[in-house]
Amino acid sequence: MLEALGLSALASRVYQAMLDHPDGGVGELAERCGASPARVYGCLDELARLVLVRASADHPGRARAVSPEVGLADMLARQEADLAARQAQLAASRAVVTRLVAERAGSRATHGERLMGMDAIRRRIEQLAHGMERECLGIHPGASHRPEDLEAARAADEEPLARGVVMKTLYQDTTRNDPHTTTHAHWLLSRGGEVRTAPVLPQRLVIFDRAHALVPIDPADTRAGALHVTEPGIVAALLDLFEQVWATAVPLGALRADDLATGLTETERHLLRLLAGGLTDDAAGQRLGISSRTVSRHMSSIMERLGASSRFEAGLKAARRAWL
Repeated sequence: MLEALGLSALASRVYQAMLDHPDGGVGELAERCGASPARVYGCLDELARLVLVRASADHPGRARAVSPEVGLADMLARQEADLAARQAQLAASRAVVTRLVAERAGSRATHGERLMGMDAIRRRIEQLAHGMERECLGIHPGASHRPEDLEAARAADEEPLARGVVMKTLYQDTTRNDPHTTTHAHWLLSRGGEVRTAPVLPQRLVIFDRAHALVPIDPADTRAGALHVTEPGIVAALLDLFEQVWATAVPLGALRADDLATGLTETERHLLRLLAGGLTDDAAGQRLGISSRTVSRHMSSIMERLGASSRFEAGLKAARRAWL
């Protein structure tokens, strides 16, 4: 039950057994959990690292379980702090990448070139996909994607996937409601690819074999053209950006542990943060890939759940409940 919080299945059972039978020793825990004493000791070490057990005052040499109200709440708080730190690092990386790409686009390419128009972009993707040996990493923001673009991607991806090339694809959470994109995502999964989603994504990006990267010349109009980058420093920065987003994204079809713990979905949590940061409904919606009408609907739902009469009050109550 607690695997979603980072516990192994056996450690979760040991913790539950300690809560149900607080006077039991290692031998009794081993018997109840169907494991050897050595494995139970390993689980106790795992639980101690997460501060879910402490030394017993009544039974020297034994451990006692920390109550879920305290231990799990502290654990979630630590995970939230780690996530906030990763997001801050992601924001800094995004700024560096945006500056590097802008400088690159404004100068003559020495290890890359401009590709103007969708035909040129697709031709280059086909060439790079044909020569791929290891992996393809892609970030594709937006609430939906054109069926013809998805069809072109499928044609380019099928042969590398059949050869065993690792393919990791990031979509925005809102694409889970787009039938064309979800159909394509499940096609990727059926061929061995990996698909994750996140509420907010940086600019569009595709990296081939950690050596070639395609980024839009104009992020506001990704169909106008792309920059094919091969300079190792820029490619390394783009790889770092992808890996940071991938680490905090959720596999397609999975539920976020925070969604269950707080009553807010990750999209709602990001929405509150964006609005609290001063963004308008339109600007926040663009970042999340949703319409301003959907932003209003989300906020109405949040306010109703919190019993708030205004957005300001909703923000205060959400912060008071440690939902942010």
